[in-house]
Amino acid sequence: MRTKTLLFYLLAALLSGCVPIFSINPLYSEKDVVFKEELLGVWADPNSPEGAWEFKRDDESKNAYQLIVDIGDDAKGLFDAHLVDLKGQLFLDVYPAQKGFEQTMEGLEEKVKDPNSTVWPLNFAFLVPVHTFIKVDSIEPMLTMRLTDDDLMKKLLEQDPKAVKHAVLDEDRFVLTASTKELQAFVLKYADGDKLFEKPSVLKRTKAKRPKNAGDTAGK
Repeated sequence: MRTKTLLFYLLAALLSGCVPIFSINPLYSEKDVVFKEELLGVWADPNSPEGAWEFKRDDESKNAYQLIVDIGDDAKGLFDAHLVDLKGQLFLDVYPAQKGFEQTMEGLEEKVKDPNSTVWPLNFAFLVPVHTFIKVDSIEPMLTMRLTDDDLMKKLLEQDPKAVKHAVLDEDRFVLTASTKELQAFVLKYADGDKLFEKPSVLKRTKAKRPKNAGDTAGK
């Protein structure tokens, strides 16, 4: 699979091509979750004319983020994100927000009447609520991240079918079924190599990070 830019990677799940690696279980337990103020704000590819990733503080959980992925052409996704510290290495656990599903279903009809209403079509890239993981190499001065690659994962499983617990959905698709503890050991083993994560994508901050007690919430 060719390397995709970070902003378009999640959209691949809407297509017939490759998708990120999906997991039934999260990558974190509560003791692994950290919150870094410097991640808050809007980030974009300096070489891309549109699209952005925006991290907000989640009002319902002091250690979680609300992530809005905007790839342009009115294609957005709303996700719950947790920053996970595993032995000093940072990962994001990204999960499609239920609010995104609900607002999209309610908003599709309203969208016809009001083109400015917000819906989250990228949430349906996941079809079912599953987790996907992102390796965070740095946050400042640039946000450098690497996403999982299902083609790399297929090659890894061909070499070692017992590398991690998983279920085969069909000849081309699978989902990880490993426990959180097993997932952590798995991603740490391959965190620095090229057998699980894509090449890094670098995003630049485009707006000042939000104040610590910002109370705005997507969809309000």
